[in-house]
Amino acid sequence: MSKTVTYNRFAVGLAATAAAAAATAVLMAFPGVAAADTLELARSGLRLVAAPSGAKSLVASEGAGEVAGKMTGMARGDSPGEIKAELPMRAKRWDQRRLPDGRTVALVQDADSGALRLIEARNGTLLERRQWEGPAFNVEALCLYLPADQPLLQVFLLGDDGMGEQWLLDDEAGSGRSASRGSSGSTGATSSASLPASPVMRHLATAPDAKGCAVRDDEARLYVAEAGVGLWAQSADAERHERQLVASGLAPADLPHWLATHAPTPRPSIPVAVPSAQTVQVRGGGDAADDPAIWVNTRQPSASRILGTDKKLGLAVYDLQGRETQFLPVGRVNNVDLRQGLRYERRDWDLAVASQRDRRTVVLFQVNAQGHVSPVAELPTGLEDVYGICSGRNASGGLDVFVNDKDGRVVQLRVTKDASRWQGRQVGQFKLDTQPEGCVVDEAGQQLFIGEEKRGIWRVALEADGRMGAASFILPVGELLAADVEGMAVHRSAGGAWLVVSSQGNDSFVMLSAEAPYAVKGRFRVGLNARFGIDAVSETDGLDVTSANLGGVYGEGLLVVQDGHKRWPSGRQNFKLVPWGEVMRTLERAPAIAGVQ
Repeated sequence: MSKTVTYNRFAVGLAATAAAAAATAVLMAFPGVAAADTLELARSGLRLVAAPSGAKSLVASEGAGEVAGKMTGMARGDSPGEIKAELPMRAKRWDQRRLPDGRTVALVQDADSGALRLIEARNGTLLERRQWEGPAFNVEALCLYLPADQPLLQVFLLGDDGMGEQWLLDDEAGSGRSASRGSSGSTGATSSASLPASPVMRHLATAPDAKGCAVRDDEARLYVAEAGVGLWAQSADAERHERQLVASGLAPADLPHWLATHAPTPRPSIPVAVPSAQTVQVRGGGDAADDPAIWVNTRQPSASRILGTDKKLGLAVYDLQGRETQFLPVGRVNNVDLRQGLRYERRDWDLAVASQRDRRTVVLFQVNAQGHVSPVAELPTGLEDVYGICSGRNASGGLDVFVNDKDGRVVQLRVTKDASRWQGRQVGQFKLDTQPEGCVVDEAGQQLFIGEEKRGIWRVALEADGRMGAASFILPVGELLAADVEGMAVHRSAGGAWLVVSSQGNDSFVMLSAEAPYAVKGRFRVGLNARFGIDAVSETDGLDVTSANLGGVYGEGLLVVQDGHKRWPSGRQNFKLVPWGEVMRTLERAPAIAGVQ
């Protein structure tokens, strides 16, 4: 008896037979793909045969998960059943995918060595693209994953003791159209982010008695069948952790039927921008990295610096290759911002500010011409729980600091200097109903943008003297902007003024005009860079952007974002660097968002 079902991007059927010699698993046609591209797994091996016209089912039988025999032809046959190529081996477990360019690949675990072999059909021949040593645990289930938004081939390997791993198999494609090394190499991938030796993106805690798995690529969801328990669903996205029991008591053999009778729920399509570099990991463990700020070296732009808060230990300084050049142990600083060319005592100053939570102060730093950072003062705020911070140049050329409290208060401090003493004087205050954090001053637009984490984005007018004026609500939290609303920055150039905001709840970034009526241009994610060994970005807190030409791939500017989960390999948090040109090209390719101007 056979029943045919559909899931993922191909049709699947489950066949039962008493004849062990007839055990087969066959992938026939994908929609829109010639039926001649047919994978067949039998006791004699895995092969590609010419399928009858119109065949569209994957037929699997008892025992197909572990067979002895030959792995044979993944090639285009001229006659039904014709085998074009043969690769002798004993196969244990396998899965396959059709890649976007039309190639067919299969990952097979060798029954003798446990090695994982990636096989490709090309021009009527069978090629082994790569081989990996198997994981340390016994593999009970193996399933491939080809993300819809960034199709880089991955695999889930599930063990019999609840151990599991997610591997990146494709280390060549998808590394970025513009996110490559500049001609000088000075603004390309970070030297600390060379391709990891291991393909392991993350370790997983999965079902302790996994007997089968499948991935719905468009859902980005892994389904794991656990004998005696049921069917688990968890995120296939290496950056996310969701896991739930979706079908209690479901037998592993019923997985294809369950998938056929439960419609997939594809996650929203969000275009992906590719990072060019990443910083070394922060020193603090857990949720430590938070907010970056970019200092532009006007004499040598490629020697610019990134200041990044480690909210457990202090402030780090990085170069554009992501190397730490300096660390200042100033304690629990949460957010950081800076302004250059400020006027005090008839000279120019580059000043950075950071919110110090333990002492409820603003730490003031000087940045010299070489990008060396030094603390020069701490300014009291009068707040109880100092949180977010941003700064701007006022009408006199000095610095105004906007620091907020978790209770919703926003205080404006005007920084002055008398001889060798720096001071901060409160010149304004207002209050939001709930907790704010991210904010940015847009001097050219005479405005302040503030994020209310659970509600949305506010725009506050700045009067001629720089003081805060009327506030208006410009974008609520919803399907597009997912709470928490976190970091924000403004990019101004001849091409327009754009407000970039971290939409933490869906691991994305929303970009809207920084000018009325503040229309949304689009949204994007920051994906992984397979070529340079840089993992994707998720749960971003802070970000910063500059429109300055920093050379190389940063000729149109630079976006720096905090990454909430370090993968490939797993570790402490860090910051990712994305060329602004890559961001704009990503948004230009993206489909229009329904209901957005």
